[in-house]
Amino acid sequence: MDRETVMHELEAIGKERLKKMYLSNGAHEPLFGVATGAMKPIAKKIKVNQGLAEELYATGNYDAMYFAGIIADPKTMKESDYERWIDGAYFYMLSDYVVAVTLSESDIAQKVADKWIESGNELRMSAGWSCYCWLLGNRKDNEFDKNKISKMLKNVKNSIHDSPERTKSAMNNFLYTVGISYLPLHDKAVETAKEVGTVEVKRENKKSSFLNAYESIQKEVDRGKLGFKRKYVRC
Repeated sequence: MDRETVMHELEAIGKERLKKMYLSNGAHEPLFGVATGAMKPIAKKIKVNQGLAEELYATGNYDAMYFAGIIADPKTMKESDYERWIDGAYFYMLSDYVVAVTLSESDIAQKVADKWIESGNELRMSAGWSCYCWLLGNRKDNEFDKNKISKMLKNVKNSIHDSPERTKSAMNNFLYTVGISYLPLHDKAVETAKEVGTVEVKRENKKSSFLNAYESIQKEVDRGKLGFKRKYVRC
């Protein structure tokens, strides 16, 4: 299946309602408004195709870029490829749910995510923190350096309230993920989340969101989700 065929198939299953929703969340034209679940039958026909993924991501069409993440081959992508992808990720649904997700399945995930967290750029920082959320929520605890994750919790405590808006959201999610999915630092994550308290995330032309990782962790603990790991990261 080539790029044009995929674009035609995506366009055919686009929904105006979803297109409006994506636009309201920060997407811009071109896009079709395709539900993630509706992409799966097309992805099953293709499976993994890095060359095609690159062509689709380069179109700048939001749905094609999202689909590119589904069929990409993360382990063959170099750091320069991820840098190119994050350069093209113009809003959080691409940075956090396409680029960060794809990166999390690579062998260089932590190295690249660390660099992005220190970049000072809102969406790069958001993608870096989000990548750790995907990693911690999927990989075994012994694959992480406890001291490093502990220092990252301290970083969140000291800087979350002064960080860019999308970065705040990703950092809050990191707090929550450590609290639920990384058992060695569950107690510290809970303590840190309690100290951080409620985080206000301001949104353009919308009301602010108020996030509280401590409350979210407690809810999941009450549901018996402590230690939860996803079997798969990508769709």
